Amino acid sequence: MVGASLFSSAGIAETYFDEVGINIVAANELVQERADLYQALYPNSKMISGSILDENVFKKLVKITPEKLDFLIASPPCQGMSVAGKNRSVEQMLNDERNYLVFKIIDFIKLKSPDFVLIENVPTFFKLVLPYENQQLKVVEILNLLFGKEYNIEANVYDAAEFGVAQRRTRAIIKLYRKGKKWGQPIKSEKQITVEEKIGFLPSIEAGEKSNVKWHFARKHSDRHVQWMKHTPTGQTAFKNKKYFPVKPNGEKIKSYNTSYRRINWDEPAPTITMRNDAISSQLNVHPGRKLKNGTYSDARVLTPLELMLLSSLPQDWNIPDNTPELLIRKCIGECIPPLLVKKIVAQINK
Repeated sequence: MVGASLFSSAGIAETYFDEVGINIVAANELVQERADLYQALYPNSKMISGSILDENVFKKLVKITPEKLDFLIASPPCQGMSVAGKNRSVEQMLNDERNYLVFKIIDFIKLKSPDFVLIENVPTFFKLVLPYENQQLKVVEILNLLFGKEYNIEANVYDAAEFGVAQRRTRAIIKLYRKGKKWGQPIKSEKQITVEEKIGFLPSIEAGEKSNVKWHFARKHSDRHVQWMKHTPTGQTAFKNKKYFPVKPNGEKIKSYNTSYRRINWDEPAPTITMRNDAISSQLNVHPGRKLKNGTYSDARVLTPLELMLLSSLPQDWNIPDNTPELLIRKCIGECIPPLLVKKIVAQINK
């Protein structure tokens, strides 16, 4: 199937598309460094970088996309709907221009009439209300009004951990497929994959250290952060430490969420990987660690790039350029939909 990709980022979602018979020939991404990474990963796809709201950019994308389009994947930016630690009201979401990008997807569908469309986002996407023809409607309602006669339209929330990904990550998926075509439901895995199963084989390393395994190197952290986490058991937060709890330089106790300065568990899928997976103080992203003979715990650090890749269902030999910046990898993984989940959804298309 010939496909196009909107809001592509680095194309992580498309990692296994060749295995399910999808050839993405045209793509668009706003951020240049992500567009460059996408192009490095998919040299045979034509990438148009720039804002899709720019009429020239949109026209270029339409021009390079074949008239006969089988498949479209679109992942509009979700930061307007999903802000870690903040509960945004519908009114706040309505005022965020990023949430109007869905209308460019609609424009593209009208022009190219793909047989199959996959739109993915965070679950809050289904609550998003947008102005349309003097009404305030949810995205699925707008799609049904516009395309309900031509397409079957299904909306579901899937947790990647139920589909073989070693990470709990819920994503909102909207499928549009032309009437007369078939697109079944993804098949759940028999069991969940744990952190231990996915990254337990990697060598133990401490903050600032490198291993002999590609992309398995540890960020440098402050001595205070390392000390707090060395005394924090697997699955626990440093806030529970009686002696080595998080404090400000003046000795005052730090007040934060119980998900901060917290190690993840070995025996279950990882929690959702966030955009700030580089910071010990962020949410649930410190290595589980192993208890040492002296009573402290190893791996007092955030997860390495390779650990993040594996927990997101990327292959260990993910073919990204050797000079790809670490923080770019972390950001792209922190906002991606795990590619194994996408593969399992798309595999149910009956061509």
